[in-house]
Amino acid sequence: IWQIIRRGLLGKIDIRLHPELYRLLEDGETLEQFLRLPAEQILLRWFNYHLKNAGWHRKVQNFSSDVKDGENYTVLLSQLAPSICSRSPLQTSDLHQRAEEVLSNSDKLDPPCRKFLTPKSLVAGNPKLNLAFVANLFNNHPCLDPITEEEKAEIEDFDAEGEREARVFTLWLNSMDVKPAVVSFFDDLKDGTILLQAYDKVIPGSVNWRHVNKPPANAASQAQQTDDPDEAYLVIKSGMGRFKAVENTNYAVELGKQNRFSLVGIQGADITDGQRTLTLGMVWQLMRRDITNTLSELAQRMGKREISDSDMVQWANGMSQKGSGNKSQIRSFKDNSLATAIPLLDVLSGMKSSYVDYELVAPGNTDDEKYQNAKLAISIARKIGATIWLVPEDITSMRSRLIVTFIGSLMNASEKMQ
Repeated sequence: IWQIIRRGLLGKIDIRLHPELYRLLEDGETLEQFLRLPAEQILLRWFNYHLKNAGWHRKVQNFSSDVKDGENYTVLLSQLAPSICSRSPLQTSDLHQRAEEVLSNSDKLDPPCRKFLTPKSLVAGNPKLNLAFVANLFNNHPCLDPITEEEKAEIEDFDAEGEREARVFTLWLNSMDVKPAVVSFFDDLKDGTILLQAYDKVIPGSVNWRHVNKPPANAASQAQQTDDPDEAYLVIKSGMGRFKAVENTNYAVELGKQNRFSLVGIQGADITDGQRTLTLGMVWQLMRRDITNTLSELAQRMGKREISDSDMVQWANGMSQKGSGNKSQIRSFKDNSLATAIPLLDVLSGMKSSYVDYELVAPGNTDDEKYQNAKLAISIARKIGATIWLVPEDITSMRSRLIVTFIGSLMNASEKMQ
């Protein structure tokens, strides 16, 4: 039951719902780093943000010992609603009486937020109930300054990158004929069955299907019978109960670790809860392994166990030297020159010089020139039989993960041409 309540409260701590969370970034911290924080840590960051702005000398690092004396709550509430919540509880020496005054202040808010806590549980430092109390405060009274247009653009760009990757990964998963077909990437992966199908196709025999929970055929509609997120949390989109879904996604994470995927800090519940960055990270590693598998024969000839990114860069540079174009060289898949798509066209020229008409290749000085070059590279790659998942914007925007898939597909096509 606690997990259901927790999910309902913490599920709204989302930068798409509250873009003003951007205010909580620390100096030198990227948006991606911030969004990797668990919701509990973001709540603590929010709590301390208001304490600091109030000029208070203390910080909170937990929902137990740091809040049970009621002082930090008193200052937080007075910062959220200074006209109705005073700091007078600080003058009360009896902790239970102070706790009652704190909760009375929270009841004055509009809407009121005297939920989950009693004076006794506050003074006892009950971590679950204090977390619920703070989450409810945030959901109703975040009190963060609105973001600027520039900051909004950064958030939208970050979110768009995730959506672009999700689109590519959706195409890839569906190309492997997973059942049911993926339509809504993050939702459809929550019960783990799609992920486990992908594992079994990329690494045959890796999944023991006797350990996998399968969604009941007649239960999918159950998840759509309520608009209450707390109730809907019991049954996810596929109709499978949350706890069985987490068993599946935990199994998927364990399989990844067995196959040397980098999954530090990822738990099955993150996938089931739709944590975007972590879900994308896992699926990318599966797709990367699939690309590597298609190049296994080439790897054997190179005397390697598998093809690394550096091997792919070396191959691309070598192929570029054979072409009739600029013979450009890249240092990595984050090389800025890739945004012009010229290095990719040079690789295609190296595969066969007649593939690329350089009279159609622009210098790549403007966004439009870069786009046209990227569009040309994708068109040529598809004509030679390469399986391409990206679109021109992925190249011009330097989506390095997706550019890796492009080069991998060219390597596979080149192998078949020989």
